[in-house]
Amino acid sequence: MRWRRGEAAAVALGLALCLTAASVSRAADAATVHPHRTRAAPLSTYAPTPTPTPAADPETDPGHHPDPGPNPGPNSHPTPHPDPPWTTHDAAAYWTAGRMADAAPPPRRPDRPAGNPQPSSTARHFEGIPSVGVLFSVGRDARAHHCTASVVHSPHRNLILTAGHCNPGSHAAFVPQYASGAAAQPYGVWAIGETFAHPGRGTTGAAADLDFAFATVAPDQDGRLIEAVTGGNVLGPTPGYTNQVTVIGYPTVRNDPQDRAVRCDTRTTRLPGTRQLRMECGGFHGGTSGSPWLTRFDERTRTGCVIGVIGGLNGGGPPGPGSDRISYSPYFGTETLDLYSRASQA
Repeated sequence: MRWRRGEAAAVALGLALCLTAASVSRAADAATVHPHRTRAAPLSTYAPTPTPTPAADPETDPGHHPDPGPNPGPNSHPTPHPDPPWTTHDAAAYWTAGRMADAAPPPRRPDRPAGNPQPSSTARHFEGIPSVGVLFSVGRDARAHHCTASVVHSPHRNLILTAGHCNPGSHAAFVPQYASGAAAQPYGVWAIGETFAHPGRGTTGAAADLDFAFATVAPDQDGRLIEAVTGGNVLGPTPGYTNQVTVIGYPTVRNDPQDRAVRCDTRTTRLPGTRQLRMECGGFHGGTSGSPWLTRFDERTRTGCVIGVIGGLNGGGPPGPGSDRISYSPYFGTETLDLYSRASQA
């Protein structure tokens, strides 16, 4: 399917802006990548063609950013959507304000060891932005939002980006600028359609470099497209390991009782021994997997160029106490842009 001329020009311009958005990387950024340190962990695989995944507890990996839950196990075969198809009307009817509240566990403060050093910077709570929201999934393990996702500009104006290990499932919803406890969500509840992820993605070794995914979003009951309602961030290749970024995500209520969006403006570096980015900023607890890393963030339009997402090694950061202070992102390159191209045709 061909892109309309105007859409293709907009994407090309956006990519050019993203390429010049961040600081030029140090010469060391171009050095040969060293092999990953690996650790044993089960991996789920996805076909790189449009294949919705079965409903399951979405966060499957042992890192700190996934919200803990049962592992759905390997899934290497595409599963068709049930009949009738899952629609935005269905998603909104299922994920009512009451169900969202009931799915959340009782709020509690995250455990922190005594004497834990304070991070050099800490994310602040704020009202959020329309292009970034949360993922909810349906199933016997239905619970509070489990991952973060963001709208990316595309020809059909219907794509979101998240971490590859988030696995939204075949009955899932995207809630832009999620407002905890609200009688109605400010930008609605949208049904997720097809998911696109690399079959070799994972959270250990070289597979962690592929821990990103795209998904289509169904129109709302009035036929509107998600990007027309929320706006979208332009996807760009990562320009280097050293960048100034704005990172926005939604920790789960079990990790952050405020149950609000968090934001951090910080600088990235290279995660040693990998082809991934690293940032230091406290407050990115479980639930923030998939949080976009934005360069050239415009406070007026509240959009920017997305050059990464929380994900990668261990699901997006080191394990253990205080792990919310350090986050990782895959380096967006040819694999990311190729996958985006496939998803854009859906």
